[in-house]
Amino acid sequence: MPAAVSVIMNCYNSARYLKAALQSLFAQTHKDFELIFFDNASTDESPDILREAAKAFPDKVRYFRGQKTIPLGAARNEALSHAQGEYIAFLDCDDLWLPEKLARQTLLFEADSKVGLACTDTEIFDGERVLRRLFLESEPARGMVFKELVKRQWISMSSAMLRREALESLVKTSEDASRGDRHGYFDERMNVCEEADVFYRIAHDWALDYVDAPLTRWRVHGSNTTFSKFGQFAEETLYILEKHRRLYPGYDTEHADLVETLTRRAAFQKGVALWREGKNRQARLAVAPWRRASLKHRLFWWASFFPGIFFDWGAKIYFSLPVVLRR
Repeated sequence: MPAAVSVIMNCYNSARYLKAALQSLFAQTHKDFELIFFDNASTDESPDILREAAKAFPDKVRYFRGQKTIPLGAARNEALSHAQGEYIAFLDCDDLWLPEKLARQTLLFEADSKVGLACTDTEIFDGERVLRRLFLESEPARGMVFKELVKRQWISMSSAMLRREALESLVKTSEDASRGDRHGYFDERMNVCEEADVFYRIAHDWALDYVDAPLTRWRVHGSNTTFSKFGQFAEETLYILEKHRRLYPGYDTEHADLVETLTRRAAFQKGVALWREGKNRQARLAVAPWRRASLKHRLFWWASFFPGIFFDWGAKIYFSLPVVLRR
């Protein structure tokens, strides 16, 4: 019989932290799982590390390797095509799980057949110290919480577990909405928001739940790259808005508040990208329609009068603000 949980690990040159991630997986108290390991044509020691794990746990590990490196969304879809479990979990190669993670999430699905996605609280750490916890910044919600999730996304990728039926329903919905233009579970036209896109679409039709304990550890390393990608975030935020409009008839009427949220979010993201490029005036024009509606936009307006050399300094201040100001 197939394992109850398929654990998806997508790897590209992840040797540095891979052993620790695998150790946290094999230390799970819930033992009914398979590991779907998709190697995205790594050139480091990652394949060797995985082969050693496969020797120790031959009944757990299924190894697949691509012939060439492909975008992460496509790689996740490739890995998912091999998954057999009733539930799907994701573990990025530099993150960690605590031993009770799979066990406690599985109980949530077994208790309620309407739950399509369950996550856990997540500690963000730099390898030595915990920097913050996600649920302390953004209190999650349970049940049919599509609006709440779009307004304040609280799910880290390595904390997410999906019901297979919920995941498969996304492909059918996508095919119906785009007349057979299938792009898999993860939208391969996206590069930075593909995970949020999946979570939003599941939340539209399925209940969400969570384990209120930090059972996932999300490793951050090097300089924060979020701001360097804000131009992409802006484009994909608007792409998600248009996608929702195609998928869900009457979206602008039923979810007028989300239309405003996503439009305002994209304006801020675009403004940040322009400021980083030294286009201060264009940055202010991007956020001008929302200047009076949001304290965050007002603060950004004034910050953008400083030259681009102050960008990194401004980014540090931004991440030090209370989450209520960053939303």
